[in-house]
Amino acid sequence: MVWAEGGAAMVKFQDDPEEAMTEEKVTVFRPYPLTVGQKIRIEGGKRGGDWLVIGVTDRTVTLRCPVSLREFEWSRFCYFVEEQQGAWPRNG
Repeated sequence: MVWAEGGAAMVKFQDDPEEAMTEEKVTVFRPYPLTVGQKIRIEGGKRGGDWLVIGVTDRTVTLRCPVSLREFEWSRFCYFVEEQQGAWPRNG
């Protein structure tokens, strides 16, 4: 490890990038690839219930409730989650 002082903060640098990486159980989140026309069920939380996907962009998803027909546009919030063994932390 190398420490460098800059202003009021101490910054730690790695001599060897491999030094900090260890094999760990890591939970990986990837944006879920929702598609228009997809019927989804969200269990739990304030958005819980059945929904029809009626719009998807890189940043938002628009859902329609099949009962009330109300529509909501939210920042994308659905993720595929899996646990993997791998280097952590990972550079890049």
